[in-house]
Amino acid sequence: MIFKRTKILATIGPATNSYEQIEALITAGVNGMRLNFSHGSNEERDTQIVWIRQASQKLGKPVAIMQDLQGPKIRLGNLAQDTEVKIGDELLLTYDAEHDGNTIPLQYNLAAKVEPGQRLYIYDGKVRTAILETYDKTVKVRVENNGVLMSRKGINLPDTNFGGDILTDKDLRDIEYGAQQDIDYVALSFIQAASDIEKLQAILKEKGSTAKVIAKIETKAACEEGILEEIIKVSDGVMAARGDLAVEAGAEVVPIVQRKIIGLAQTHGKLSIVATQMMASMVSSPEPTRAEVSDVALATILGADAVMLSDETAMGEYPLESVAMMKRVIVYTQEQIPVQPVFYQESIKTQQDAISSAAVTLAQQLKIIAIVAETKSGATAASIASHRPSLPIISVTSVARVAQQLALLYANKSFLRPDGERAGLTLAKELYARNFFGEKPQQQVVVVSGRQPGVSGETDTIRVRDLE
Repeated sequence: MIFKRTKILATIGPATNSYEQIEALITAGVNGMRLNFSHGSNEERDTQIVWIRQASQKLGKPVAIMQDLQGPKIRLGNLAQDTEVKIGDELLLTYDAEHDGNTIPLQYNLAAKVEPGQRLYIYDGKVRTAILETYDKTVKVRVENNGVLMSRKGINLPDTNFGGDILTDKDLRDIEYGAQQDIDYVALSFIQAASDIEKLQAILKEKGSTAKVIAKIETKAACEEGILEEIIKVSDGVMAARGDLAVEAGAEVVPIVQRKIIGLAQTHGKLSIVATQMMASMVSSPEPTRAEVSDVALATILGADAVMLSDETAMGEYPLESVAMMKRVIVYTQEQIPVQPVFYQESIKTQQDAISSAAVTLAQQLKIIAIVAETKSGATAASIASHRPSLPIISVTSVARVAQQLALLYANKSFLRPDGERAGLTLAKELYARNFFGEKPQQQVVVVSGRQPGVSGETDTIRVRDLE
């Protein structure tokens, strides 16, 4: 049996807003579901979360749920209809207005924040404008290319410094909602510094949430030397949010930042996700472009933990085909080219790092069929995964939340089992008897565990065990 090591995260939207579609996505290869809090209602999400957990239980496959906060994303308001604009047109972007001719509604009062001469991009940079003047609640801009405006499309202001707290009132309401739901990850948008992550972590802890925090890298400030690594150190995972990053920092910056994100995440044992337009043409086409296939393959070669589908599964015409194609690319690529960590660790930092490194080396030298990680918090599995083994990591935990969070981890297959001295080996033998690993000449696994089953932070033992 071939396991895909890089996982797939899919966005739920109108195209997949049913139990049947969600179950089909998981069956096709999805390991995590993204709920985009820039759109939709909490009533819809109540139902979607129930569907995800029901499908996960039915299929016997832990699935991660990610709450993606909108952040200080400025958007157009509702337009009466899609509006074509041309070079030289002058538009009045007005807070809380009605769409009327050249008056375009905004959801945020930009007049006091921006200055004449600054750039203002709409719809992921598809419509580029220059700010001419501001007054009251209005920003007057001149259009610099032909394009189309649509309701609620985002605005980017790469020259504008907003300063202050990036958590909006809407974000705080959404965090309150998410803390009461079965959410595994919270993704924070438009972060500027590590302190933004630490503030969200403190809020989640105060509200009793065990969700982990994903840092979305999509601003110039977050990409600066030293700042990016500090953000990754304090986060539980990091996402290369390439859509807004390309507009905010420049398209030429994206490939290098993506590589740095994947490498630094491996170095520090954190989750890495590559997102935005990975198979964008499949929103309306049953086949991806060759460039998109190469994009997914490169993320796999670099050892990203997960790749993400956005519009492809949220509103596309071919959501299941997008997942199936992405899985085919991942599996073929990983079988042809061995993954090497992007950034090599110059020294082993902790006892857990040393044990994980030794377990991977031992397993690969002896041609073991799998590494079994007995883990309470997920830290042992994450440490092993950071060394990018070419064989499955079978994670055994007694905590449902941890099993779900580990669903996005590189090379990982997580299982929920009661704590016990032989929990990992017992599971491995059960899977072997079911031919879970396929036809393999080797009949051994490496078990990584602690002397006290079910206790976090006690991993200290590596054992080679026969399955027959």
